[in-house]
Amino acid sequence: MKNEFLAFAPVSTTPVADPNRALLDEMMARVGVDGLAAALGDAGLLAQVDQHAAAVRNALGQAGREVDAEGLAAYAKSISAAAARMGRPVPQPGQAYLSGSAWLSAEWHLMRLVAVCMIAESAGLL
Repeated sequence: MKNEFLAFAPVSTTPVADPNRALLDEMMARVGVDGLAAALGDAGLLAQVDQHAAAVRNALGQAGREVDAEGLAAYAKSISAAAARMGRPVPQPGQAYLSGSAWLSAEWHLMRLVAVCMIAESAGLL
């Protein structure tokens, strides 16, 4: 007799990734890579992203949250959910703006998420 359920046994014992870091990775894929690449090529855009990053840090501090994977992921979730409720979902990976000029006119929620990605990257969370 053979066990038909053997195919459902776990293949790996590798622990599940931190869901907060996974969400930050997803945000990086959706908007961070393209937004940060554009910002590095445009000083004005980089200044805007930096201002948004300061606002993110301030908002986390006022909420009593740390600027860590958990706090940044919670912030990104709330921004993404609010944008989706307003009919402005976060783009899928590879669908975000590419040029600095397009990012300069990007909606507020996209700039906030790029700022979250910039903070996460600089803190070594990605």
